[in-house]
Amino acid sequence: MNLSKLAQRAGTETAFEVLAKAKELERQGKKIIHFEIGEPDFNTPENVKKAGVNAINENYTHYSPTQGIPGLRETVANYISKTREIKVSPDEVMITPGGKDVIFSTALAILNEGDEAIYPNPGYPIYESAIRLAGAKPVPMPLLEENDFAFDREQFKKLVTPKTKLIIINSPGNPTGGILSLQDLEIIAEVAIKNDIVVLSDEIYSRILYDGEFHSLASLPGMKDRTVILDGFSKTYAMTGWRLGYAVANNEIIDGLKKIAVNSFSCVAAFVQLAGIEALNGPQDEPERMRKEYEARRNLIVSGLNEIPGISVKVPKGAFYVFPNIKKTGNKSKEVAEYLLNEAGVATLSGTSFGEYGEGYIRFSYATSQENIKLGLEKVKEAFPKLMG
Repeated sequence: MNLSKLAQRAGTETAFEVLAKAKELERQGKKIIHFEIGEPDFNTPENVKKAGVNAINENYTHYSPTQGIPGLRETVANYISKTREIKVSPDEVMITPGGKDVIFSTALAILNEGDEAIYPNPGYPIYESAIRLAGAKPVPMPLLEENDFAFDREQFKKLVTPKTKLIIINSPGNPTGGILSLQDLEIIAEVAIKNDIVVLSDEIYSRILYDGEFHSLASLPGMKDRTVILDGFSKTYAMTGWRLGYAVANNEIIDGLKKIAVNSFSCVAAFVQLAGIEALNGPQDEPERMRKEYEARRNLIVSGLNEIPGISVKVPKGAFYVFPNIKKTGNKSKEVAEYLLNEAGVATLSGTSFGEYGEGYIRFSYATSQENIKLGLEKVKEAFPKLMG
């Protein structure tokens, strides 16, 4: 059987492939320290789990509206209105099965064959994949270490052409932990308004910030109606398996997302949405406790990696990833990642899993315990001299 050209254009998320390899090594009896998957090691807060269980017991187990139940859409609208300082109505909210659907559906709703879309590179691999699936041309926006993994403003402007219909940004970002400054966002807003471009702003890590201040592009003058905000519950509330995210956009874009949703997932489970209401409206001490622990882990892994000859790493300002430079080894990123997995029992991701500008780097997710981080650092330190050969 020959798969369709569309299916052949689809990319992948390497984290799950490496996780499968690591699990197989564990099955064979090898001890593996997991830094590959971007998943909180915390459990979902008890109040949120209880709300989900109660919803099931109250028979919230049937179809729900495609756009999302009114209660959650209203809760999200209030949350975004408060945190982004813009006025959002429930009609401008679309509930989705995780944030990934927002990327895919926005690409399908905005892009036509032959259009161009600018996306961050290194960046979350689904951005490029979604652009290709929509039949458009992906245009990488390099995020360079010398710019603290922000973009070069003048270079960015040169990427824009009459065919550019979508810009994707992610701050705080995966895989670098870098953030876009207010000045960066002002440049993006200026370009988007001048050229009538929609911007997908992936803000899934907005609550996991350690240094600086979070700014949303949608908050800038003239940008609310041309920005699609992507946010969700997976990272902030350790709800990855619940599959609950949302888009905030103007009514025309939301209508497009709804049409795609009707043809794909129909609706998000009602009991999951009830849990989402509790997550946003309930106590916020658990998310803050997680954030503080991530910050302690960040400090631990950054200092530890920088002590290893052949590795240098910038201090990430948000998310829960570090993106160390390993160019001094003289090896390709994929070779280093495979060596660490097979020889040291340390699962990381090659920087090229996030695009060609990730060559020379590997990604560690520090969404794991300080004990595991210390053990992993020891193993990397022991293994690296052979790479430096």
